[in-house]
Amino acid sequence: MAGEKVHLTGERETLLMTLYGKALESRLPNSLLEDHFADEAVGKIDYDFARLKVDVNLGIGLAIRAKTLDVHVQDFLARNPGAIVLHLGCGLDTRVFRVDPPSGVDWFDVDYPEAIDLRRKLYPPRDRYHLIGSSLTHPDWLAEVPRNRAAIVVAEGLTPYLPADEGPRLLSRLVSHLAGGELIFDAYSRFGLKLLRLNPAVRATGAEVHWAIEDPHELELAVPKLRFVEDIPAYKPEHAARMGWPAKLFVRLWKHIPALRKIGRLLRYRF
Repeated sequence: MAGEKVHLTGERETLLMTLYGKALESRLPNSLLEDHFADEAVGKIDYDFARLKVDVNLGIGLAIRAKTLDVHVQDFLARNPGAIVLHLGCGLDTRVFRVDPPSGVDWFDVDYPEAIDLRRKLYPPRDRYHLIGSSLTHPDWLAEVPRNRAAIVVAEGLTPYLPADEGPRLLSRLVSHLAGGELIFDAYSRFGLKLLRLNPAVRATGAEVHWAIEDPHELELAVPKLRFVEDIPAYKPEHAARMGWPAKLFVRLWKHIPALRKIGRLLRYRF
């Protein structure tokens, strides 16, 4: 049977990079993510994944970041069993299946319409699982999200692709609409953006990156309802043991050198 054909370019095409990396990591015998939905989705797509030049090291790095975000979502839901999960720029990520939220949770995956259409073809429906096809910078999509319950907003691999002026505006709309909760996402320094532009997988898609965050407190000034909670290393040495030695060395240096940690990290806020 022919696979689903995809015609994505630029930042939209990067969703295939992250999907394939997580699928590669999930094929390892000691997989951290065990993302079998991602692996199955790769097999259903008619696309030359080799052109993205994604290797196992990148796959392991993506899995570490994803697992860290998954754990924070699970922790929030344990404390707020009737909450909302708002997954921004979801792409083809299978977080809703990995986390498997309890029955009282409403989960919203939001991305461009073509990404959401592809999700509908690849993944099964779930109770209280909602798909919204829209550009995140368009304000109208938020009307579909309840505003009277605690919410965790999670974004993975999104912020660099947002225009620098649109990022704070998006976050302002979110915290004004939602009753309260937490926001967690990965952020990159200006040097981090330079490295992203050199990444073979990103270069293969032609995606452009724009928004750098040097100081987490910058966002508290731009979005006054946000309160910075913590800066979480995106990669952990104990999880990087399966990488090649150059990657393992970089992850260890990353942990101990503040300037390197700013390249890419996870930021958590309350609002």
